Amino acid sequence: MANAAPYDHIVFTEFDDSEGILVDLNTKKYYQLNETAMLVWKGLEQGLGTPEIVDQIVANYEITPNDALRNVDEIVEKFQMYSLVNAS
Repeated sequence: MANAAPYDHIVFTEFDDSEGILVDLNTKKYYQLNETAMLVWKGLEQGLGTPEIVDQIVANYEITPNDALRNVDEIVEKFQMYSLVNAS
């Protein structure tokens, strides 16, 4: 998966370390994020690549690296589908 970066018109807000909201200021749509999706989003905001985000997920949850990679790829693909990030 290519590195992805959040667009500037997307605003992220975190609630209670377990839930987050993305708001697309252009479309006025919002997207609710679970804990894993929030970890992926934060990693993308920090400029991390997929391997580093996978490492964070494996360190924080009982999950295999392969399953974590699959989850990260699926989440980033959804972010791209909704035009929340661009892939480079």
